[in-house]
Amino acid sequence: MASNPWSLVGVALIVAAIFAVGLWGSRSARTTSDFSAARREVREEHNAAAISGEYLSAASFLGVAGLVLKDGVDALWYPIGFAAGYLALMLFVAAPMRRSGAYTLPDFAEARLDSLRLRSLCTVLVVLIGWLYLVPQLQGAGMTLATIVGFPHWAGIFVVAAIVLVIVASGVLRAVTLVQAFQYWVKLFAITVPAFALFIVFLGGAQRQALDAPVPPVFPRDTAVSIDTDVRLTVREPVWLADRDGSVYLPPGEHALPAGSELRFPAGAAVPVVSDAEPDNATWLRPQHDGAVGLLETYSVLVATFLGTMGLPHVLARFYTNSSGTAARRTTLYVVAMLGAFYLFPTVFGLLSRMYSPQLLVTGETDAAVLMLPNEMLGNWVGGLLAAITAAGAFAAFLSTSSGLVVSLAGVLSSRDVLRGRAVDFRVLAALACLVPALLALLADSHDIARSVGLAFAMAASTFCPVLVLGIWWRGLTAAGAASGMVVGGSLVLIASLLSYFVGRAETWWATLIGQPALVTVPIAFAVAVVVSRATWSRVPPGVGRVMLRLHAPDRLGFLDEKLVAGAVEPPEAGGRHQR
Repeated sequence: MASNPWSLVGVALIVAAIFAVGLWGSRSARTTSDFSAARREVREEHNAAAISGEYLSAASFLGVAGLVLKDGVDALWYPIGFAAGYLALMLFVAAPMRRSGAYTLPDFAEARLDSLRLRSLCTVLVVLIGWLYLVPQLQGAGMTLATIVGFPHWAGIFVVAAIVLVIVASGVLRAVTLVQAFQYWVKLFAITVPAFALFIVFLGGAQRQALDAPVPPVFPRDTAVSIDTDVRLTVREPVWLADRDGSVYLPPGEHALPAGSELRFPAGAAVPVVSDAEPDNATWLRPQHDGAVGLLETYSVLVATFLGTMGLPHVLARFYTNSSGTAARRTTLYVVAMLGAFYLFPTVFGLLSRMYSPQLLVTGETDAAVLMLPNEMLGNWVGGLLAAITAAGAFAAFLSTSSGLVVSLAGVLSSRDVLRGRAVDFRVLAALACLVPALLALLADSHDIARSVGLAFAMAASTFCPVLVLGIWWRGLTAAGAASGMVVGGSLVLIASLLSYFVGRAETWWATLIGQPALVTVPIAFAVAVVVSRATWSRVPPGVGRVMLRLHAPDRLGFLDEKLVAGAVEPPEAGGRHQR
């Protein structure tokens, strides 16, 4: 893809702005409480903006639009699940977790179930989920730099990883509440302004396509397409095109094209699409057109996203900055509103890209829709300016989520559960927390960022969701039951993810459950936790009544205990200082 200097300027400006805001905001942090939890006096709306800024990742900014471009209205269940997950968190988890005084999931497991072994298991799962969540962030970053600068994909991954490490090591995240809130508003601005501008251009344009007609999308102009990876295309209507050897006729059916192919399509030619995309517009616009298999996938996506949010390590820690359980619940309500406002606009990019950037359906690089659409629709300096804004927003998405995760993982790696008394520099641990997912991002498929993030959500839903829900609302949970549920649920998700590389996407129920396993793995994890807890009923912690009272007693009764577990430690330090 062609280099875009406008977008490069936007990326440079947003990185500079993040450093400036972080360094300015960190001046007011003086004590350990300032750094660890912002004195636990962050206003609900400010904390909600910080949570939203950290949560809106590459899957939200780029992946949702890419899935809408490829899969149509069925892809809208992803943003619905991403936002609705905070409803589950608000109803079942937010207030009790804040009242528990536990800063992390391992802290909560130890406080509720009085088991150091369970704490260690939770620590391992926190690192695993964090790495699974970081991989698609770095994939999206590599794709973004490849799109706007022309870097090789691997170079983009390591450039962004290096920027994240500089942010963490420099102490910018000492003012993490301010930095993450700033990045939310940057991302909202970067998605809304171009969306409104491009939609106005669409309304004033003369050339439009009927997206509800049973025909493939068409190229609006003569278009050259370079294919960087091997693809398998579905041709619905026959098309003549030009390549290096002259004219080529593609009849209806499946066609394999190797990497390095260069194709030229005339204006008005039907668009051949990658094999897992919807080939005609009517099917693309009709929900659940593939019957029971599609419905099964939808429910599995909703279970993963709806229940997985509460198990993400960088999300729950943010609620510790609220002053009470009631404030934590109110913060979550603000988060739902902020996320709902944001997710309206990637859909617009997906719809418009179906008409103006159909070449992405040929290459399979649909996640680049948000970055490429402004120039494809306008092709002048205004398009370049809008492209720079979207590129800045994409980079804010990568940096906010990745830096928050790296800090969380480095803090976990420095805990007593991992190092057992050994002192290791925080910056070394941050580099380790970032290096492993960077290497995994090189090996993983770089397409469909939102689906890659779905794996982390499925893992969180199948491991921590049962522990949190049962631990908060059922006094009969035991450490053995919690551990068994997490091990079984997490193992099933890992097995399904490995099998998905061999099975691929197929229209069968078993292939669908391998690709999206949460519909099966979450109920199994709950069932195993309950059954094993019943079998080990005598091992229910003796102080469970006292713990449950603190979790559920109204805040005004004064049962809130900042250190529910004897010997509880302050939240981890970032770059030698605690994060605020």
